[in-house]
Amino acid sequence: MPVSDCELTQMFEHVLKLSKVDPTQSVAVLKSHYSDPRTVRAAMDAAQRLGAKVYAVELPSFNHPHAMGNDMTAYCGDTALTGNIAAQRALEAADLIVDTMMLLHSPEQEQILKTGTRILLAVEPPEVLARMLPTEEDKVRVLAAEQLLEKARSIHVKSRAGSDFRAALGQYPAVTEYGFADEPGRWDHWPSGFLFSWPNEETAEGVLVLDIGDILLPFKTYTREKVTLEIEKGFITRIHGGFEAEYLHDYMKYFNDPEVYGISHIGWGLQSKAQWTAMGLHDKNDGMCMDARAFYGNFLFSTGPNTEVGGTRKTPCHMDIALRNCDVYLDDEAVVIGGDVVAPKASLAR
Repeated sequence: MPVSDCELTQMFEHVLKLSKVDPTQSVAVLKSHYSDPRTVRAAMDAAQRLGAKVYAVELPSFNHPHAMGNDMTAYCGDTALTGNIAAQRALEAADLIVDTMMLLHSPEQEQILKTGTRILLAVEPPEVLARMLPTEEDKVRVLAAEQLLEKARSIHVKSRAGSDFRAALGQYPAVTEYGFADEPGRWDHWPSGFLFSWPNEETAEGVLVLDIGDILLPFKTYTREKVTLEIEKGFITRIHGGFEAEYLHDYMKYFNDPEVYGISHIGWGLQSKAQWTAMGLHDKNDGMCMDARAFYGNFLFSTGPNTEVGGTRKTPCHMDIALRNCDVYLDDEAVVIGGDVVAPKASLAR
């Protein structure tokens, strides 16, 4: 149902409070012409109501000549901020940035975070923001799971569809998303509610099978047939199945970069307010479809870049693929079985 401007501002006030915005803070709202003007206005109004010093940074839109489609995750790396040092310094001066245009996977975002500035991405439609309004309980749930992931040294994923995937862990940190940015240098995304890490280099091995109903992003499509990915030494070496396998293969091949086939972050969803079915009710240009990334018990894996945690793969193609009905084991201890979270600490706050 439609969200009123008043309600949207109240929601932003709630999330900014969780993000520790108060009269001592400065808040920058980063926008472009394609930003939702209601989101921009609500963010600025809410920050002012909390007494913060508020300003906007507006940048022109950026379209790389090789980018396909309008989805903000369809081309990673370069953004409208690339090379714009003056704008970057203006953003670094803020305590918190509300990003309504998308800096994710850019070197500039990582440089800003290193200064201690916090970033909260908010690009979903207001109705999605409302349904997945974050809470302190979301943070508790995700941080409990983080304890398990950080100490794990291996992950094993199986499914009835035929997935059998293994990787070593520990080279890269665990990363959490719970919907608000409350610590110096923290990036988060409203809405969210999941966590992930990256396989140790050259250790990801096995097969991941996309079953009917699994989700391919940024395509924003549900698979209608099985697609099998064969993985060796951290890279997809073969994609096979029917039409959808051919489509995925040709899309990745288009970028003419072997690093697009690298296995990037891997983890699982913990947001019970996110729905597997929600994507079918939205236009493909409506935000990033965070429901698909966060729904409870999914196994989410991605391909392509890993520079945000110190890796070397700076590649423009980034796929997020959400699988249902998987079993996920950390060091042979189950955390997800058949798409349901079973890890005791991670499920207490559901």
